[in-house]
Amino acid sequence: MRPADNVTARGKGRGPSGLHPGVVEEAEIILTFDDNRLASLVFGQYDQNLAHLERRLNVAAIANGNRVTVKGTPEASELARRVLEGLYERARQGTTLAPGDVDGAIEESTLQGTLFPQAEDVPVPGLTAFDQIATRKRGPVRARNAAQNAYIKALKQHEMVFAEGPAGTGKTWLAVGYAVSLLEQGQADRLILSRPAVEAGERLGFLPGDMREKVDPYLRPIYDALYDFMEARHVDRGLQTGMIEIAPLAFMRGRTLTNAVVLLDEAQNTTSMQMKMFLTRLGEGSRMIITGDPTQIDLPPGQKSGLVEAVRILDGVEGIGRVTFKEQDVVRHDLVRRIVTAYDAAGRQEPATEQGRRG
Repeated sequence: MRPADNVTARGKGRGPSGLHPGVVEEAEIILTFDDNRLASLVFGQYDQNLAHLERRLNVAAIANGNRVTVKGTPEASELARRVLEGLYERARQGTTLAPGDVDGAIEESTLQGTLFPQAEDVPVPGLTAFDQIATRKRGPVRARNAAQNAYIKALKQHEMVFAEGPAGTGKTWLAVGYAVSLLEQGQADRLILSRPAVEAGERLGFLPGDMREKVDPYLRPIYDALYDFMEARHVDRGLQTGMIEIAPLAFMRGRTLTNAVVLLDEAQNTTSMQMKMFLTRLGEGSRMIITGDPTQIDLPPGQKSGLVEAVRILDGVEGIGRVTFKEQDVVRHDLVRRIVTAYDAAGRQEPATEQGRRG
């Protein structure tokens, strides 16, 4: 489906391509979608998806019913067209669309244009550049950027995968989604989800309740991801039957985990001994996913991070994949990306400032 009704280009002067210097050629593309309901999903509530597209690509996108008019440079307008067509196809498949999906569609369409520069008339679904996972509740979930795409491919190709990067890049969320997909396809019998019980800089003191109630606060992000990919009743049933096990890292010692998908989250807060213990639990037919952010280590001063050490020691070992996310890969919220970038910039400036003071 290629719903472009009208494409025009006009310039207001001459430059290297026949326009006056300093004047940019402007193109106008009109897209008309067959289904008004799907078009409204593409545009977003109060046209928020179109507004996000305008900010990202520096174009004007004006919606009128099931029609949208895009104005901008020829390159930006063409990219916007591919993005909108891709989003419409996703809406047809039942995917819920949000501004983050607009970012993903921009990344994917840009990559498609790089890989297939002569294939402008081929429908977007035939040029899928990014990989995806699928669960019964959410349906297909496609990578939103090249790093997530590499992550999903690594999860499918390797028995053990390390994922490092800042908060908001989708490390844990995609890992849980992939684990759920394997469980639903019958490729795994159990999901074992774990993280070290380390406070993030504060001291909580005594926690009341039984063992599960004590560790639940540390494991809440994993629960949130599970409920995102599975119906609540299926999660509760899995927890009761043992098909889904959520436990602190200390409970892994002495076990051999077979036919399971095992996820270790917040791995930067493991010690060297804990990480070695966890990695050697891998049994036949199992897969391990280890995620963490080396810039947010909450271990006592002087304590070496098991994640940092393991990545260094296991570099190049066959069967182990590694994906590193950067601040530009944050998909949680635009503001989160800017916060992470600001902290990283401040972290790079501090050593230079300190060195200047000593000099």
